[in-house]
Amino acid sequence: MQQPKKTSSKKLPRILKALSRQGLNVSYQNGVYSVRLNYLPDAPVAEVLLPENLPVEGKAFKQLAELASIQHPQGGKVTRTLATPDFHPGDAGVAIGSIAQTRGMVIPAAVGSDINCGMRLHVADLSLSEFLQQRDRFVELMKGDYFLGTRDVTMTAQTARALFSEGILGWWERMKDRPLGSVAQSDFEQLFEECDRVYLRGSLKGDIRHAPEDLVPETGIVRDGDLATIGGGNHFVEIQQVTEVADRATAYQWGIREGQLAFMVHSGSRTVGKYIGKLWRDRARKAWANGLAYPTSRLFPLSTNATPDLVKDYLQAEATAANYGFVNRLLLAELLRLRLRQVYGDIEAPLVYDLPHNLTLSDRDGWITRKGACPAHLGQPVIIPGSMGASSYLLVGSGREKYLSSASHGAGRMRSRFEMQREGTKQGEEALGLKGVDCITLREERRIEEAPAAYKPIQPIIDAQVEAGIVQIVAKLQPILTFKG
Repeated sequence: MQQPKKTSSKKLPRILKALSRQGLNVSYQNGVYSVRLNYLPDAPVAEVLLPENLPVEGKAFKQLAELASIQHPQGGKVTRTLATPDFHPGDAGVAIGSIAQTRGMVIPAAVGSDINCGMRLHVADLSLSEFLQQRDRFVELMKGDYFLGTRDVTMTAQTARALFSEGILGWWERMKDRPLGSVAQSDFEQLFEECDRVYLRGSLKGDIRHAPEDLVPETGIVRDGDLATIGGGNHFVEIQQVTEVADRATAYQWGIREGQLAFMVHSGSRTVGKYIGKLWRDRARKAWANGLAYPTSRLFPLSTNATPDLVKDYLQAEATAANYGFVNRLLLAELLRLRLRQVYGDIEAPLVYDLPHNLTLSDRDGWITRKGACPAHLGQPVIIPGSMGASSYLLVGSGREKYLSSASHGAGRMRSRFEMQREGTKQGEEALGLKGVDCITLREERRIEEAPAAYKPIQPIIDAQVEAGIVQIVAKLQPILTFKG
């Protein structure tokens, strides 16, 4: 029987006392914090997998404990709550890195507005030296596509409607029959085959009635200014190199080799997700029965007993935004792949995997909601990025039920964007971790906000999850250059 690890940290008792003063009952054992609200001793305990040498943020702990305590008076509750090691406070009341298992209810605010934010990874048989020889030409073309509006992602109204209702498969079926814009040059057979390497094939059961009306006309051509854009925050597109392969058998199966170039996309459903997320947070609040006390967290659940139609509609609306997010990442990657072929010749650049972070997905007789966390089922590829100054990792999931088959979605912020804006400009490139970082952006403040110094170190985040049996490392990837919106 494994003995509990004893922390040697002299700071831990002070941390636990400080959290107690914030109304939290917190303990630490085996690298896991257990937390609940003091005034709700019968509430489920939330658990945070967090190495003791990483910072503890009371606000994030309180947000997680409040999430764990949510019950609907008319039926429904949170049954388990966890957090990944990149755990940090969220702006909308839900900590990033939260995973909640619910029964009899869903919580729209637990997913928020960045619906189906996720990761997509491709590899290319192109050496770093070959890439750097024409780096400047490639970068100028990508700046045009990503920042200056030279991309062309027009589609017919029928294609747009299929995108929202059927995701990648619906978009592909209509687009191949009438290819328009930049993707008219794409290999549609390759795009179809790659659907098998997208989580849930990138196609959920959405409905156009949940989409913004201007994006789903009955006839004509749709020109969506947000589609195939990176977005703000921590979203990016990054060129990387595979520098180390740890699991050669799995890497071979997935087509990964040392020295390959890779490109990683981190983006989501953009303004569509914001539109649907805000709409349903408001609807959940308005659906709360008169006379019932508001949840202390102000995170309003929807009960399958009280409002079954609203629960069904919300899940369909979330799926509609998720479909848009899957296609957005596909197009961001496809624009890059087409430019690689234009500059460097006939490069296959196959997809390794595409997986979501922010989604509510069915789980037995309930749901699992991940906010800034990704699925990590047995044998499934997992992509965990570092900052633009640190390595990213390709891993394989172990399907650990103890952690609800979930892994982190990154390293996690350590300093807020406001703090970086206020203090970062006073610091030098080396202090910010930006020395040697090739960041392509039209906004200098984005380099400061997203500087490596704003993030936790990636290695302890990875090590903690490997030690917990959540994932195993397949390959390590080093950043070459990063596009930031």
